[in-house]
Amino acid sequence: MNEEQREKSPWRRNLNVLWGCTFIAGIAFSEITPFMSLYVGELGNFTKAQVSLYSGLVFAATFFVTAIVSPLWGALADRKGRKIMLIRAAVGMAVAMFLMGLVTNVWQLIGLRALQGLFSGFISNAQALIASQTPRNHAGRALGTLVTGSTSGMLMGPVIGGLLAQFMSIRVTFFITAGLLMLAGLASGLFVKEYFVPAPRKKGGKSGLAGLLGQFANPKLIIVLLISTMIVQLGNASISPIISLYIKELMHNAGPVALVAGIIAALPGLSNILAAPRLGDYGDKHGSGKVLIAGYLFAVVMYFPQGFVTSVVLLGVLRFAIGISDGALFPTIQTLLTKNSPASATSAIFSWNQSFQALGNMFGGLLGGLLGGIFNYNVVFISTAALLLINFIILWFTEPSLRRG
Repeated sequence: MNEEQREKSPWRRNLNVLWGCTFIAGIAFSEITPFMSLYVGELGNFTKAQVSLYSGLVFAATFFVTAIVSPLWGALADRKGRKIMLIRAAVGMAVAMFLMGLVTNVWQLIGLRALQGLFSGFISNAQALIASQTPRNHAGRALGTLVTGSTSGMLMGPVIGGLLAQFMSIRVTFFITAGLLMLAGLASGLFVKEYFVPAPRKKGGKSGLAGLLGQFANPKLIIVLLISTMIVQLGNASISPIISLYIKELMHNAGPVALVAGIIAALPGLSNILAAPRLGDYGDKHGSGKVLIAGYLFAVVMYFPQGFVTSVVLLGVLRFAIGISDGALFPTIQTLLTKNSPASATSAIFSWNQSFQALGNMFGGLLGGLLGGIFNYNVVFISTAALLLINFIILWFTEPSLRRG
């Protein structure tokens, strides 16, 4: 699709529809998170160590399968269209969620979480569809706006899920989640308009990531951006296993720890919603590379002191700031992928991006739990700052073009 066709495409309508769909999907993905470990505990007479082990497997199963299959779905999307992939992802995950509410043992749950990973890709395909239709000079703001849909849903999801589990049951929550995903799939099918022209398939070319990179003018930039996605997500995910425990330690095991932890956990999402569209718009006008570089520096400066705070108030302020850096990093990486991708590879590269993000989720959770257990919780924040600093140095020296915007 050339720029003239992008201008005439219904990209604004699709952005509004998919914002709502990713909002619904965000709620669906996150509302089961608060009680997944509790659900594991209900499925057998397990010890504390067994519950921890099985809970880890339940969470990891989805990300592991997602990392493997995302590139395959992306390649198919570039041949068949992104809209049909939205419907495929929503319906497939809805079926998996519904069946999770019927399981009788933990291995069934792990298998269905893997099935959920197999049908993953709703949000990445929504991003790819918007990226493929939006005029390049509006791509940063459009993708930044779309990110706020899933982020808003993921903020509300744990609260809604907790209330449903408290007043109904955990199993009923899975059924409601399945219904929400079906609703997102239905809305995508009815209201999203895609004028898709499949790219011609090249015969005799390489397959996989190597074959994909052959379509790019600057494959090194694409590799660096994909690795950056993994590292940024790894940093975020490494905090998740220990943040509530760190807050409990700061509060000296007294007071409403769960409430405070919930509030602080929500703060990065709030600032992300405020910052992402504005930073995307700034990148469109002044250079996405500048936003990316600034986002890394800001993240390092905000992560490092989190390992030395002595009050939850200061931690809350710094966690709020992290949402701003996330609003600079994730959408800007996607924007740079969009601006440096041929139309024939848009869905494929977004799916590889999702694959690297899933790897970041897997390794980040493992790293955070490992460092928090061996050393102390504050080491996780310091190591995340160091990791992002290394990522920044790699970007600075391998891709000088980013310094110029």
